[in-house]
Amino acid sequence: MNSYLGEFAAIGTALCWSFGSMLFTVSSRRLGHNTVNRLRLVVALFLLMITHFITYGQFFPVGADQYQWFWFGLSGIIGFAIGDMLLFRAFVLLGARISMLLMALVPVFGTFIAWLFLGELLALTQLLAITIVIAGIVWVVAERQNYDHQRNHYIIGILCGIGGAMGQALGLILSKKGLADNYSALSGNIIRVFVAACLLWIITLVRGRVPQTLIKLSDRKGAAAMIGGAFFGPFLGVWLSLVAVQNTYVGIASTLIALPPVFLIPLSHWIFKERISIGAILGTVLAMIGVALIFLL
Repeated sequence: MNSYLGEFAAIGTALCWSFGSMLFTVSSRRLGHNTVNRLRLVVALFLLMITHFITYGQFFPVGADQYQWFWFGLSGIIGFAIGDMLLFRAFVLLGARISMLLMALVPVFGTFIAWLFLGELLALTQLLAITIVIAGIVWVVAERQNYDHQRNHYIIGILCGIGGAMGQALGLILSKKGLADNYSALSGNIIRVFVAACLLWIITLVRGRVPQTLIKLSDRKGAAAMIGGAFFGPFLGVWLSLVAVQNTYVGIASTLIALPPVFLIPLSHWIFKERISIGAILGTVLAMIGVALIFLL
């Protein structure tokens, strides 16, 4: 286990997801969140296959066994096909900053899932840390709602963001199972993206929406933002996240990966001209402190 490599990869993941979330917010608002979700997986798969060929001399991990296909495939369906569909809807309704703040719930859900299904005990310090995370998120969400005129959309966005966080937490745990015996993170990510993309495009084909999806690529700004988001998100970002999980402790990786809400405070202000109050900053920092305490105490 190379701890420094894992920690740098986790910070790189956070930066990639910060930029990727902003690009996906732009593209989802222009093209539609479902369209972006299925198109960006195709782009990401293309990029991953080229990288896999350069690294291993083959475009696809043909040596993967049933064990890897099962865990990575299930992870892709839950994390990419379902979880990210909800997250992209949250991007449309809430914007990148609030949506990614809700992703701070990923380690919270991960802790509870480990408690329920893996028999891991919850320490009092972890319960305190979870309370801090939730308090910070509630602080920011409640403050935003005070001046948001579209309350119904806002509430739906919050629910979608929470669902996206649950999908990410399950996907991370399932990926960890697939990475057993030091299996390649790049190969595992290809399987995840491939299975998720196949599922989404089969559904699109059955529903007769393939032409409707492809015609939206005529929006050049939306398409460019989608491609950029695919590069930073399911290609580089997710690859780095698996490298992080594989090379350092899950707690440290999860804490560093959860930093996008902090990075997005100045980015949202500079790029989207979003009004950000002192309370929103303090609530975000409080939630990040809670995330760190979940794993580091």
